Amino acid sequence: MVGRIVGFAILLFARFITAVRGRWEGIAPVDGQRIYFANHASHGDFILIWTVLPPRMRRRTQPVAGADYWLKTPMRRFIGRDVFNAVLIDRERENRKADPVAQMVEAIDKGSSLIVFPEGTRNQTTQPLQPFKSGLYHLARARPDIDLVPAWIDNLNRVMPKGEFVPIPLICTVTFGAPLRVAEGETKQDFLDRAQAALLALSPKAIAS
Repeated sequence: MVGRIVGFAILLFARFITAVRGRWEGIAPVDGQRIYFANHASHGDFILIWTVLPPRMRRRTQPVAGADYWLKTPMRRFIGRDVFNAVLIDRERENRKADPVAQMVEAIDKGSSLIVFPEGTRNQTTQPLQPFKSGLYHLARARPDIDLVPAWIDNLNRVMPKGEFVPIPLICTVTFGAPLRVAEGETKQDFLDRAQAALLALSPKAIAS
């Protein structure tokens, strides 16, 4: 109950600070399991996607996040586990005790949709996207009947700049594109390139050009 109350408060705060809007360009917000994959610029990324989902979909959607960050303090642990029910993965291979893809597949098999960030870490470069990690491909191969939906988050990196503690009010959007699945015989790199292109096509610069 406490987790639900805190989750609702975070939702209201996110909407107040960002006036976030969901734009469903290539797919409708209807029931069904999905894997949302998005660009990654801030620790608040998944909160915006979670916020714009309809309540019935939000309740069944788990973000995939780094355990090293969300287990670092009691407050983060509470938010990650009890509020968002995140699938927490260990990003350090040498200390990893569980296979991240297996953790995500387990959540899907229990009926959840997922929010994933295939860049693997926050993008602090001048490029719009970093190269995708292979996990998205392996997840798509493991559950080929699940739609993968690109979701471009715009402006959040300016709402919560790195090193800042006070959010800067700014309108944000989350644009959802057409779903894709791994094709028969498609190589890992070809799939990752196609998924990255599908996500990049939703960016404001790509839409404007």
